[in-house]
Amino acid sequence: MFTRISVPTPFQIGAVNAYLAGRTIVDPGPDSEEAWSRLLEALEARDLAPGDISQVVVTHPHPDHFGLAHRFRDAGARVLASSAGAAIMRDFGARLRYEQAYFTDFFERCGISKETAEAVTQLPEAFLPYAQSVETDRRLDTGDTITVDDEPLTVDSVAGHAVGECIFSYDHEGRREALVGDTVLGDITPNPFLQPPPEDGGERPRVLPAFNESLQWLREQGHDRFLTGHREPVESPRERIDATLEAHDQRSDEVADIVSEGTTTPVDVMTALFGDLPATEYFAGMSEAVGHLDVLEARGRVEKRESGGVFVYELQ
Repeated sequence: MFTRISVPTPFQIGAVNAYLAGRTIVDPGPDSEEAWSRLLEALEARDLAPGDISQVVVTHPHPDHFGLAHRFRDAGARVLASSAGAAIMRDFGARLRYEQAYFTDFFERCGISKETAEAVTQLPEAFLPYAQSVETDRRLDTGDTITVDDEPLTVDSVAGHAVGECIFSYDHEGRREALVGDTVLGDITPNPFLQPPPEDGGERPRVLPAFNESLQWLREQGHDRFLTGHREPVESPRERIDATLEAHDQRSDEVADIVSEGTTTPVDVMTALFGDLPATEYFAGMSEAVGHLDVLEARGRVEKRESGGVFVYELQ
C-alpha cells in the first residue's frame, strides 16, 4: 500500500522514512532543500506535484518527521496529527524554549553543573531551521479512522519516544500492518527522550515506564509487519518488541547494580553507563539514565530523595 521514500536528514540517526500512498504522504521529513528535492523526485516519478498531495499525516512532532509539512500545507494539503503533536508543531520554537527552561534546572538537580546544563539545553536550537511551524487541520485521537488511498487506517496513541506519537494500523494483502513512527525500529532501540511536565501543570512524564507499557500493548495487537520511521521495515513485530523489552530490562538491572554501590545521582548513572560523553550526547544519556531510574522507582526497587538540591537514589 505504501511506498517508502528515504529522505536525507542532518541528524545522527540518518535518513527518515517518508511514506506515500495515493495522495497522502506520511512524515515528509525535515525542512531542508536536500530533503525537499528528494521528495520532489519521488513525486515526479509518479507524475505528482506538491499540489497533488491532499493530506500529510505526522506520526510525532520531531523535526526529522514533520519539518516539511508546512510546504505541502501551503500547496493545499491538510495536516493530520495528534492534539499533543499539533500543539508542538504550531510553534516549535516556543516548545523548545519551554523545554530549555525546564531542563536547565532539572539537569542541575540531576547532578550536572549549571554551566554544562545550560550548554546542553542550548544545543537543540540547531534543530529550529528544520522544524518550521505548521498548523494542524485535523487532530487525531485513539480510535479515530483516517482514509488513505480509499483504505481505512485506525489511529492509536503510544507513549515513550515522543509527545503525542501515533501509530496507524491497516490491513493489506491479508496481513495486518502499521506505520509505527519511531516506536519500534528494526536494528536500533528508540530513545525514550525525557519530556517536561505539561505546560498547564502536572508531573514530569515517566517516559520509559510508559514506553514499556506501550510496547507490551503493541506486542499483543497481532501485527504482521511494521513500517518504521527509520531504516528497514520490521517483518517480525512480536520478536522485535520482545528483544527491545529484554534490552530495557537488562539495562534496568545494570542501573540497579550501579545504585547498589551507594547513594547515586542520575549523572553518576550516566557516567557509569557511558563514560565521558560529549555535550551533544548528554540529553540522550540523561534520558536513558533517568528513564531506567524511573523504571526502578516504579517497580519499588529504588527510592528517590533530594540531598543538597540534587536527586539521589538508593536501593529499597
